[in-house]
Amino acid sequence: MRRLAAMVYDTLVAMAVGMCAAMVLIVTLVVLLSNGVLDMHGYEQPSETIQHSLLYKTIIQVWVGGWIAGFFLWFWKRGGQTLGMRAWRLRIFSTVDEPVTWPRLLVRLVASLGGLGTLLVLFDVKHKQSLQDRLAKTEVLALSKVANDHKSW
Repeated sequence: MRRLAAMVYDTLVAMAVGMCAAMVLIVTLVVLLSNGVLDMHGYEQPSETIQHSLLYKTIIQVWVGGWIAGFFLWFWKRGGQTLGMRAWRLRIFSTVDEPVTWPRLLVRLVASLGGLGTLLVLFDVKHKQSLQDRLAKTEVLALSKVANDHKSW
């Protein structure tokens, strides 16, 4: 239940990060289109240009996806916890005698399949490891209140 609660919390934060990232890029595109820096392709309004352009929509989606991925990667690297994991006292630890590196975190992010990789925990009664934890050689452990304090690391 802790993992599910942390996932819900992190989903809400990731959505906020994505909305802010999208807003910044869309406002930038509207300003550039309105001032003639970018071609409007025959449309009257910048919003019409963005809505009908596969290129602009793809750029926005990649931009937002990059920010959301960066949110998870940065928090996992800077303490092993996202905001939701910290609230529910969960933390990522390495299962091998190596530090958790950026490539391993990237494997963890991709293998999570948007949260679906965590469903493996329901079937792995013994180890309680998700798909992303197995592939990235990490594990998510519950912390005590004292251990959850960043000052104790």
